[in-house]
Amino acid sequence: MHVMVIGAYGSAGSAVAEGLVEHVGETVDRLTLVDDGEPGGGLCILNGCMPSKEVLSAAAHRFQMRADDRLVGEPPAIDLQQVVDRKNEHINSFAAHRRKSIHGMAEREGVEFIHATARFVDDRIIEVDGQQYEPDYIVVATGSSPNIPDLPGIEEVEYRTSKDVLDATELPDSGVVMGFGYIGIELVPYLAEAGVDLTVIEHDDRPIDEADPEFGDSLMELYGEDFGIDILTNTYEQRLESTDEGVRLYVDEDGENRVIGAEELFLFTGRRPTLGPLGINNTAIEPKQGWVDDTMRSVDDDRVFIVGDVNQKEPILHVAKEQGYLAADNILADDAGEALAEYHNIHHHVIFAGASVFPFARVGHTPESAQKAGYETASATRSAADDGVFKVKDVAHGLARLTVDRQTGTVLGYQGLHAHADSMAKTMQVIIELGLDVRSLPDRAYHPTLPEILDGLFRETAAAVA
Repeated sequence: MHVMVIGAYGSAGSAVAEGLVEHVGETVDRLTLVDDGEPGGGLCILNGCMPSKEVLSAAAHRFQMRADDRLVGEPPAIDLQQVVDRKNEHINSFAAHRRKSIHGMAEREGVEFIHATARFVDDRIIEVDGQQYEPDYIVVATGSSPNIPDLPGIEEVEYRTSKDVLDATELPDSGVVMGFGYIGIELVPYLAEAGVDLTVIEHDDRPIDEADPEFGDSLMELYGEDFGIDILTNTYEQRLESTDEGVRLYVDEDGENRVIGAEELFLFTGRRPTLGPLGINNTAIEPKQGWVDDTMRSVDDDRVFIVGDVNQKEPILHVAKEQGYLAADNILADDAGEALAEYHNIHHHVIFAGASVFPFARVGHTPESAQKAGYETASATRSAADDGVFKVKDVAHGLARLTVDRQTGTVLGYQGLHAHADSMAKTMQVIIELGLDVRSLPDRAYHPTLPEILDGLFRETAAAVA
């Protein structure tokens, strides 16, 4: 059996390679790993979650110094050159480690790495560096790229994407932001702490569509009052034009026309699958809603597996890796004539909001999604402002909510927009994945006391169970 992995440097592709390499010489006769990345290392390492955490940490330090009225004097400015230099030092090291791993696999007999662009020329026929291959199985793990909206005038203006912000050693005095999903929510406070006066376009009443409305409202309050960010809700972009001063954006704000001028445009309008160079149109595979099933196999070609951001299922590093390992197992199973496993994970998202000081986390259901799934629910909500530990740590903003099955006590979901919600999400993931009864969770004092916000939620929902 010959398997080719396209996008081997990325998180999903490298996971597939790891899952198959030990079988080379046995069930796998030949494993070909392909990637044209330069320097190579995958989106998360080079332009995603790792460098974004680096720059957010600088914003977090400045914000906490500025926001704490026990500290006097002017807060320091963010040295963008220092931020970028340190970020590059770290990500170059991480990327080199990933490349070393892939190249190390290629030293084995039966494994080959090709540093070039792979392109379909027909169904399951791949051209790489002028040579054609016809593997038994192909894995596509080409990731995603910034989504540039089709808006009149966008070709005439200059803009910065998330990658540009992560590499920026100079920033303008003012900016207008299109896109207030997880990318915008994370990067906007960084820009604000770096001194950019921002106007943000939000299409709905509030951000964070996956959360109950109170969480989006809490974020709006935080960004407006603590970061000085102007967020225009129920606002839609109409057209753009370039000006001598920078850029002008014409919008419809709640039914009224408005013009926003700024020095620069920041595009945080999501990401789309990286398929352009792949020549997927030369195959029977049609990228559309539902084009990849839960086994990570293309619905149009059962010998092509599609994993990670490119399959449009869930753009999260750890999901991509789990999909990659599953795809490797399913290729081996399919070759052996065995049934394929499906990938199902609980909803688990973290957004490093508020310069990562006040992250948002959702694990499992909200009350609404649980009710739609047929559960009779009980919920409890606690405010960070009522929690003594958050008060003394000067991070008393936000809230948390727990949802359980009222009949059985099974913990169904957690939402948190508060300090350390990202860390608490792991605990909640274990509880929800194990299907634990909230009444069985220990109600006991322990140190440290930071997670007491969870204890209160446990007690209140336990009391509400039938």
